Amino acid sequence: MEQALALAARAGAAGEVPVGAVIIDAEGNLVATGENRRERDSDPTAHAEIVALRAVGHAAQNWYLNTHTLYVTLEPCPMCAGAIVLARLGLLVYGASDPKTGAIRTVLNLPDSAVSFHRLPVLRGVLEPACREQLQTWFAQKRQEKRRG
Repeated sequence: MEQALALAARAGAAGEVPVGAVIIDAEGNLVATGENRRERDSDPTAHAEIVALRAVGHAAQNWYLNTHTLYVTLEPCPMCAGAIVLARLGLLVYGASDPKTGAIRTVLNLPDSAVSFHRLPVLRGVLEPACREQLQTWFAQKRQEKRRG
């Protein structure tokens, strides 16, 4: 999760919402990373999770990720939750819950819903204070910049 936090910081410094993601394989090897890139890529789907999922799929030449673990600093949104379920991810680990768009446990529970054919193991709250603080600080800075300019 610390690597995901570092990626999130890099995204935030680039003007993106600071969310970072890393994927490890069954042996614990880092196989993919992602950070929010929506602004830089002009791509509404360029969330950290999607960027990382695409990277590991291309590298492994396989979309089926049942032996992989995704670490992400913020609870995935509905789009990302759907992609994670479709990838049949082995484990999802996230830091901060998202009270607005969280689709894993907070607002929706997509993995455990009737539309999900894959029961996704989830571990939440890992380094939650650091993940939450990073997001809150970034948004507070953005609000201050708006007031000034």
